[in-house]
Formats: sequence, C-alpha cells, structure tokens
Amino acid sequence: MRTIQSINEYQQLVEHAETFLLFIKTDNCSVCEGLRPQVEEFEKDYSVPFYLANAAKMPELAGELLLFSAPVVLLFHKGRESQRFVRFVRIEELRNRLDELEESSDV
Repeated sequence: MRTIQSINEYQQLVEHAETFLLFIKTDNCSVCEGLRPQVEEFEKDYSVPFYLANAAKMPELAGELLLFSAPVVLLFHKGRESQRFVRFVRIEELRNRLDELEESSDV
C-alpha cells in the first residue's frame, strides 16, 4: 500500500487513476491496525492500486471526504467514490466489490 501524504496527492489520484482503493486510518486505532493487514492481503490479488492515508495527519482529507470514523475503505472508479466501508468491514463484501471493479476495468 502506497501512502498518500497530502490532499494534493489525493486529488491528483482521483483525477488521473481509473480505479483505486483508499484505506484511511487514524492514530491509536486498534480496529484500523486489525483491518489493515487483511486489506493489504488482497493487494496481491488485484491490479487495482491500494493507497493508505492517515486522517489524523491530514484532517483536510477527512473533511473533504466527510469522514467521522475510522477505518474507512473507499473504492474509487472513474474519478468517483463507488463504495464506502466504514469501521467494521465485511471482508467478503470488500472482495466482491474489488472483483466487480477489476472486471469493469478489464473492459
């Protein structure tokens, strides 16, 4: 997972990336630390790029995305948020959505 360090980096990604996953965590979040390795494990199975951002270090990103909790997993497709998973993520549902994005990106 590549780390996004600034709001500008995020905005460039939205503008130019066809599809991507964004995992947003915060400091001292045990749920974030438990979920992150599970999501990272999927990265090897998909061509969709995975990114990480820390909302505690980038409050402007949290504001722009209207984030009130962590962790959040966002799937983007064609410059728009296509799916949002908040706090307790169903891993199989995430895998299903990634499968759908992978298929639509192949077309």
